[in-house]
Amino acid sequence: MIKSSLAGSTRRVASRRRGLQTAAAIVLLCAVTSGCGEQYQKGYILPPGALEQIPIGASQDQVLIVMGTPSTVATLNGEVFYYISQRSERPIMFMNDRIIDQRVIAIYFDRNRQVRRLANYGLKDGQIFDFISRTTPTSGQEINYVAPLFKALNIGQGER
Repeated sequence: MIKSSLAGSTRRVASRRRGLQTAAAIVLLCAVTSGCGEQYQKGYILPPGALEQIPIGASQDQVLIVMGTPSTVATLNGEVFYYISQRSERPIMFMNDRIIDQRVIAIYFDRNRQVRRLANYGLKDGQIFDFISRTTPTSGQEINYVAPLFKALNIGQGER
């Protein structure tokens, strides 16, 4: 009778040990996947209300004060400042990032270094779209420069 009591006690200890191991495994799994929804910002971070502070006709110096140094500069019938950014998220730790949003803010200047036009390019339905004028740019010098910027942002990304 003492032997059966000891055997039952041993089984209960083993059962508790398995239960603790299972609980520890669940806690570990939750800790590993707790990185759910991590978001990353790469490149330029647009200050709130910055574009509203740049009226058409503003000087290039005013743009630099409000927006800061551009990511890159081009010369297309005057000068263009490009501010490039990308937001991505990693759904679960150790997985590839997934691009949420990509933006190229373009500020076009005339020959007198005054703001001629503003554009906030992003992707909408797989097409480059200007969120300020609500238009999709057509072919020409402008789209020939902006399109490769979006392709360069995608290099090394898991999803395109």
